[in-house]
Amino acid sequence: MKFAKQLGLRSIPSWAPYYLDYKSLKGYIKSSFKDIAGPLQSLESLDHESGETDQDVEPSIPPKASPESVTAATDADSESPVVQHDGSHHHVTLTSAQEEKDRPVKGTSSPSSIKTEEEEAAREASINIIVEGFRALLWAELEKVNARYEAQERIAGVTMERLNASWRANFSPAELKQWRGDLTVLILNLEYLLEFSQTNITGFKKIIKKFDKHYRGCNPSGHTSSASSIHVPDQQQQLQGSNGHQDGGLMQHPTHRPLSSNSNHNPNPNHLYSNINTITYLGTSVESETAGPLSVFNALGIHGRSTPTIYLPCDYPEPTSSLHPQEPFIRNVHSPQTQSKSVYYHNYYGGVSALSLEFWKMVTERTFAKSEKDERLLAEARTLWRKRTPVVAEHLSPLPLSVDPKDYPVWDDLDLNILPSGRISRLWIVLAEDAMSTPIRVPVIVAKGVRPGPVVGLTAALHGNELNGIPLTHRLVLQEIQCQALHGIVVAVPVANVPGYLAQQRGFTDGTDLNRLMPGKKNGTTSQVYSYNLMTRLVRHFTHLIDLHTASKGRVNSLYVRANMQNPTTRHMARLQNPQIIVHNTSPDGSLRGAAMQQYNIPAITVEIGDPARFQKRFVKSAILGVTNILSHLKMVEDEHEVQDYDPVVCAKSYWIFTKGGGILNVLPDVNTWVRKGELIATLHNIFGLEEHRYFAPEDGIVVGKSVDPVCQSGCRILHLGVVSDRFPEGKIDDGHM
Repeated sequence: MKFAKQLGLRSIPSWAPYYLDYKSLKGYIKSSFKDIAGPLQSLESLDHESGETDQDVEPSIPPKASPESVTAATDADSESPVVQHDGSHHHVTLTSAQEEKDRPVKGTSSPSSIKTEEEEAAREASINIIVEGFRALLWAELEKVNARYEAQERIAGVTMERLNASWRANFSPAELKQWRGDLTVLILNLEYLLEFSQTNITGFKKIIKKFDKHYRGCNPSGHTSSASSIHVPDQQQQLQGSNGHQDGGLMQHPTHRPLSSNSNHNPNPNHLYSNINTITYLGTSVESETAGPLSVFNALGIHGRSTPTIYLPCDYPEPTSSLHPQEPFIRNVHSPQTQSKSVYYHNYYGGVSALSLEFWKMVTERTFAKSEKDERLLAEARTLWRKRTPVVAEHLSPLPLSVDPKDYPVWDDLDLNILPSGRISRLWIVLAEDAMSTPIRVPVIVAKGVRPGPVVGLTAALHGNELNGIPLTHRLVLQEIQCQALHGIVVAVPVANVPGYLAQQRGFTDGTDLNRLMPGKKNGTTSQVYSYNLMTRLVRHFTHLIDLHTASKGRVNSLYVRANMQNPTTRHMARLQNPQIIVHNTSPDGSLRGAAMQQYNIPAITVEIGDPARFQKRFVKSAILGVTNILSHLKMVEDEHEVQDYDPVVCAKSYWIFTKGGGILNVLPDVNTWVRKGELIATLHNIFGLEEHRYFAPEDGIVVGKSVDPVCQSGCRILHLGVVSDRFPEGKIDDGHM
């Protein structure tokens, strides 16, 4: 998936002109290097982005070279070691015997060698021009992004000071409403600012990685720079702390290695990128082609915004110099847990050349990449909101805490005003009657806080066999939420389709899909009346709705969200949910989500949590974190945002692919994986075992869900394909699964 498309989908629409112009920089890179791409690696292969996804996968760590393998290599007849001494470090460069034989005698030259030198000089000059051009463009983009960030950060700081200074305990209701409205706008702008900075940091990281890939492809010696070779101390020094004992294995991992700078730094900028391809590991040396540039930075975790951190033993020697002398490589910061000093260095994960490090340093020097003021202001604003919310009068609970579920109160409508504050209430809401005149009622759990706030509704099992939402509602309301600290109300409906749940089926008793009947009819069929009462007696009391689903029988799903991404509120709710995939979807006709937004203007999203007819703890836990993020965003609970290890893939649209005939179906790709246009995605065999059809991906996309039922009739589903674009389409968009 190409990042440029994701950047367009993730950008805050009103802030779009201020984002990194990723497409322009990418176009410059491709056009500039087109004529000087290396002979062994085409430009297309350098620019291939199949692995450049927003769900970055940690690259595998190449196996380290053993001392025996290095010794064997140096003893071979075809190579002779050349040892270079650099203070206390020994760099071994392996030189082939043929290279020694072909090396020209000093003082002699040939016309061909002169011509080659001239061509190489011209090539180097061209590369330097490209580098300087990219530097200028990168600088301009950084200035644009940084100016927007600093202006918004400054406005937010002034607004926060004004709101703090203007607060009075004797506000009139109108003044309090205005003050809280200003604070709400401030919180939203700070959330935008935080999203703006993180998205741009990712964009700059990827564009520098792309430039470095092309640069190294046209300059094969450009893996590590003479200004920054790689060094790791010998094994004994690695494993010993300051008192000579083993330091708990802090440095035993092969990728825990710092950058050590060569003291012989060449001040001539034209030769800044000349390179020595040497990596020293545990006292031995291997060529950097073998070790790989990525392995150097695998151990670096992100500290703060963009500065990686690793820990070394306290007695680890200081480097003789730094790539940037004005900023020391090792700062004297100690970890109280490990008694070791922290090593800070600006980098990105895609390479180790001095050029890429220099460009990345340009990014990390900017305010938007290193400031954490926006995070502090956002936390302060949310705290201020909670602090300045008046306490509501607490009602006495009408029931003892331990009651048989059959004895819970039965209501015809949800009246939140009479429920006790600061407590959990359990009740039944009647939605219809069966043929025995017995009420058909749905269970409702209400967590009511001690201060006013939004009313968030959670509906699960609207399709009776989609169960993962049930344990989510139980755990969230009964374990995660503390009512005495809650602002607002959380209403959980563990089973919205009671007849379908009892029958272990998707639809209602008459087989209809309730999620295609909303908002129902007051005077209609049984299922229409049930749907109408669900909307009017329950859903209309919500201010926000999270509808919990899973895949249907015979299919499996990723953890994904369907939301109208052109609506600012639902867009933000979808991002906070932290799914694997987000699909832009305006909601099909008759859906609960669509009816809530159309009938009552309630922001609503649909969360698809894995597979049907089972509980999946991993997906349930991730979904709970997402719901908690939304509650935190709404200032209902303490600010404890949880962020996944990956960013969700945002799809501008999605659709199902169907079979043309019947037979035995085998769908090949897994969910949450990428497929390319023309890739084989499924085969269909007849009952005699002969292949009847092959199905291919109609375009690039990600597998949102797929069929796992081999028994296939004409028109059965194959897979749900999410498509990434650079913008959301206008008008009605659904996935065609009706």
